[in-house]
Amino acid sequence: MGIIGWIILGLLAGAIAKILLPGRDPGGLIGTTLIGIIGAFLGGWISSKFLDHPINKHFYDGPTWISAIGGALVLLVVYRILFGNSRSRR
Repeated sequence: MGIIGWIILGLLAGAIAKILLPGRDPGGLIGTTLIGIIGAFLGGWISSKFLDHPINKHFYDGPTWISAIGGALVLLVVYRILFGNSRSRR
């Protein structure tokens, strides 16, 4: 799976993370999408380095999707903790 595959996976992982953690995000759709892409890379790296599960080269690999969604969820939570109160509430 190339870089385009990881970007598509990240977009979808960010959307799934947004569905699992609904609410108002400071970055909106673009911020959530970028968090999904970065989370997919982070989840894949954590999976290969610390969980001893190398990343499969197939787009439809279940553990790859789980690690990407998990990474996006973690980043979304951290992002909300760090920047959640920076926007004025109306």
